[in-house]
Amino acid sequence: MTVPAADTRFQPVETRRGRVLSGFRPTGDLHVGHWAGNVSNAVRLQDEYECYYFVADWHMLTTHYDRTEDLPALIEGIVLDLLACGIDPQRSVLYLQSDLPEVAEMALLLGMITPLGWLERVPTYKERLRDMAERDVANFGLLGYPILQTVDISIVRGELVPVGEDQVSHLEISREIVRRFNRLFGEVLVEPQPLLSDFPLVPGSDGRKMSKSLDNGIGLADDPDTIRAKVRSFITDPQKVRLGDPGRPEICPIFALHTRFSPDIVDWTRDHCRTGELGCVDCKTNLADRLIEELRPIRERRRELAEEPGLVGEVLDEGRERVRPVVQDTLAAVRDAMGFSRS
Repeated sequence: MTVPAADTRFQPVETRRGRVLSGFRPTGDLHVGHWAGNVSNAVRLQDEYECYYFVADWHMLTTHYDRTEDLPALIEGIVLDLLACGIDPQRSVLYLQSDLPEVAEMALLLGMITPLGWLERVPTYKERLRDMAERDVANFGLLGYPILQTVDISIVRGELVPVGEDQVSHLEISREIVRRFNRLFGEVLVEPQPLLSDFPLVPGSDGRKMSKSLDNGIGLADDPDTIRAKVRSFITDPQKVRLGDPGRPEICPIFALHTRFSPDIVDWTRDHCRTGELGCVDCKTNLADRLIEELRPIRERRRELAEEPGLVGEVLDEGRERVRPVVQDTLAAVRDAMGFSRS
């Protein structure tokens, strides 16, 4: 894939309704939970909004600081995943967070005005400490995650952040930090608004939310045999032991996946599970077939992209050059408002 010159791409049109910002942490290859939620939504938004998407490699360090040797491969992998899914560098800006030193400086400045209590009460901080108790993640980076998140949004003048209804509170601290800055130094930063999106909760093999860190997911690049094996490993209703036993689809992770990936047979699946006519083995087989079919074009496209040497670097270099003027202007305005500009 040849990346077009900067002046021929990403020309915002009148029908676009605002600037969207969303990031992806490179902690591993994307899985079907990402595809069902944030990624497929990001692909759709490209037609309606001016989209800025970034690989959040600094955010990755908050929980995986001991994996820096893996960063190059992880970054390349997630960029290939995003491109294969339909993130189009001709319709959006795709860049690497750490390519922008301005982000780090602005995070330092916003950190100076952010009360410690705001950070300590963020639900995500406590959730990460609980879910990753076996890892030493009680670090300043994780505590200060919301500050860096705020900078990610505000430094590109992001107006809209795609979130599910249960995630609106996660964005609120960024809004509070922006409001505090503007009260102290003038109306410099754009206060981001939530762009409510349908992000279904996709369960993993253990029934918890599908997550790269929990290693309970199905990768977008997994081959058919791997997909079938992973689907077979999913827990199901413990009361449904054998064919004929009535099931409770409302508590079954497999049925939750059916609602997203096989909506045309979801009613049939629910009814036949409850009567016991549908066994878990056949139910899992049906789901695996649907997953394999939906993910096939993504997997094939990713394989094609991976064979193009230098593609990922080219895309990220182009994204950096396109986003840099925006972040430089924002940082200059922040520095000037805080009195750091010298004539």
